[in-house]
Amino acid sequence: MISTYIPVLALMVLAAGFVATMLILSTVLGPKRYSEMKDDPFECGSVPSATLGDRFSVKFYLVAMIFILFDIEVVFMYPWAIQLKQLGWYGFWAMSSFMIVLAFGLAYIWRKGVLDWT
Repeated sequence: MISTYIPVLALMVLAAGFVATMLILSTVLGPKRYSEMKDDPFECGSVPSATLGDRFSVKFYLVAMIFILFDIEVVFMYPWAIQLKQLGWYGFWAMSSFMIVLAFGLAYIWRKGVLDWT
């Protein structure tokens, strides 16, 4: 029984060894001279336009949460679409009711202006 886990253990040891080796090599072979210019934040070749303390709008987080919600909806739709023939009409109407609830939710957040970025 334990012999079946030996390959997994060997892979974990190899992965940990690789990580440790890369960390040690980067410290030993990495650059040693630091300067203010090298430590300056870098954004795509231009001077950074914002400080680290800037806050995001609440609308950003609302849109992100809504995206996750509808992304999960699509995750539920893939297995349903694959098994639609076997599920028959019951599966069709079950998913239709699920989609109707989500459509009402989308209409509600659209009406409330959550998706407006202005």
